[in-house]
Amino acid sequence: MNVLSIEGLTVDFNTAEGKIRAVDDVSFVVPENRTVALVGESGSGKTVISQTIMGLLPEAASITSGKVVLADASGAEPPVDIATLSRKGATMRHLRGNRVAIIFQEPMTSLSPLHTIGDQISEAAILHRNVSRPEARELTKEMLRLVHFPDPKRALDTYPFELSGGLRQRAMIAMAMICRPSLLIADEPTTALDVTIQAEILKLIREVQGELRMSVLMITHDFGVVANMADEIAVIYHGRIMEKGTAEQLFSNPQHEYLKALLNAVPSFQMDKDERLVPIRPIVIKSGDLTKNRPHCKVEPGTPLVEMRDVTKKFTLRKGSFLGGKVKTMTALDGINLTIRRGECLGLVGESGSGKTTAAKAILRALDLQGGKVLYNRGNGLEDIASLKGADLMDYRRRVQLIFQDPFSSLNPRMTINDTLTEPLEVHGIGTSQERAERARNLMTLVGLDPRFLRRYPHSFSGGQRQRIGIARALALNPEFILCDEPTSALDVSVQAQILNLLQDLKRDLNLTYLFVSHNLAVVDYIADRIAVMCRGRLVEVGETREVVGNPLHPYTKALLSAVPEPDLSAPLDFTALDANRASEPELWPEPFRLSDGMEPSLVEMEPEHFVCAPGLKKTGALEGTAA
Repeated sequence: MNVLSIEGLTVDFNTAEGKIRAVDDVSFVVPENRTVALVGESGSGKTVISQTIMGLLPEAASITSGKVVLADASGAEPPVDIATLSRKGATMRHLRGNRVAIIFQEPMTSLSPLHTIGDQISEAAILHRNVSRPEARELTKEMLRLVHFPDPKRALDTYPFELSGGLRQRAMIAMAMICRPSLLIADEPTTALDVTIQAEILKLIREVQGELRMSVLMITHDFGVVANMADEIAVIYHGRIMEKGTAEQLFSNPQHEYLKALLNAVPSFQMDKDERLVPIRPIVIKSGDLTKNRPHCKVEPGTPLVEMRDVTKKFTLRKGSFLGGKVKTMTALDGINLTIRRGECLGLVGESGSGKTTAAKAILRALDLQGGKVLYNRGNGLEDIASLKGADLMDYRRRVQLIFQDPFSSLNPRMTINDTLTEPLEVHGIGTSQERAERARNLMTLVGLDPRFLRRYPHSFSGGQRQRIGIARALALNPEFILCDEPTSALDVSVQAQILNLLQDLKRDLNLTYLFVSHNLAVVDYIADRIAVMCRGRLVEVGETREVVGNPLHPYTKALLSAVPEPDLSAPLDFTALDANRASEPELWPEPFRLSDGMEPSLVEMEPEHFVCAPGLKKTGALEGTAA
């Protein structure tokens, strides 16, 4: 039986520029207790289809033709054509949340910050299941237990801001599940999550689906997620279905050129080191204009450019009071020792909260340290950046630049792109106004954008284009060293391929050095020469990329690698072996890796250039069960 049947659906948007067709004659079905993946890039119409099913289309949108039939698997209610219902009518309100539910991409913006998790989940039960408030609270507690909340009773009275990203997403799943719907729409449910938490959420959706015999419409652009979750796949492009079939058919024998191009744009662990991703729309760059007047770097390739020595950073979580409340602190960096060599790309990986971004900020001198030093080589040997002042500090600021994770929030919406690119030059007093304007044009050409776009504002660009503008801004001062903080985590695979290739080309042409911060190990494997793995503010493994990926020694690194969903049906995630919580608890690691409070996290060279945090080695002398 088909729980959802979409036939010839067409959705138009009425805009100031005229009518825009967002969904064009789309047809597919979602059978009972099966998962169908709707795959495509941003702007392809995936979310508009989900809004249509939920009756949440904006006022400007209208269903021009087609049917969206929702059937009741139990047979208790007759099939309903959602396309014919009033979006604000009683029938649609009855269906929404009761028979069909949705998990949104960003849980923080979907949950009310003013209400507890318990109240928000209970509300759905009170509305649709005709229960009292105490009964709804008990049902909520049971649902939180089903989605593996650590302490369901305590969670009832917590607010969203008190929860991690993974727990907020679990709360969203609990809210969607409380009325036991026939159909669950998961709209990019794991895009912003770490690989370990993503694997947990996927496992959770599978478990809940099995228990409730629920149908799932999985909207995503991640083929690793598709390979592990989908029974059937529909590929959408510009509002039209390009190809559909079983997961086995589409992965083993893709027919449409668009699907083949999407699959070629996905980085995987099997790629050769000199193999390049193939983006759907390649960027042509011209770096000649930027290399002409580039200052010569005196540091030889392979020589240490940046060194972190015993760097410690603590944050105050709660201040003491007059009544004697204790000051609560959290250690973000715990004795970090790390060297970044001139001309290399060092990948820094780990879960959210592991200290990756704090380490990057420490190198930027964007925060004060409690201990240790950050040293930088400007051509006269390594010097402590904390001692730099005046002209020396301005020189350092020119040499080290940052590419942010979210290109939209890091660009000023009130500044044109021209102002954004010339501002660093004005701050540092570089060039005349004509020279700055020329530099801005060259930067746009360098990242594959038309210089005629300089007068536009950030909102008129796509996510990938905004990220290229962020890269252009980082290059404005001709830096030597660039910190890339999750620069592709929010992007489609096709746009991600563009950005990764662009960063590689710029590194080669402009002799750049990168620290590439990410939680996506397949991306780091593609771009990085060496990898440093972080957990709970400590470095646990450092080595050459292929050595760490091919021969991980630390249990935390092994857990991260085992949680990466690969776009390959022959390499599924082992959901039964996933135990992410244990892997990120240093006191639960096996000997000789186990770490407890007060223990010095020292790195031991197990193989040439391959270091592992194993304090117990001083006693045991060798790693048990691994090649030493």
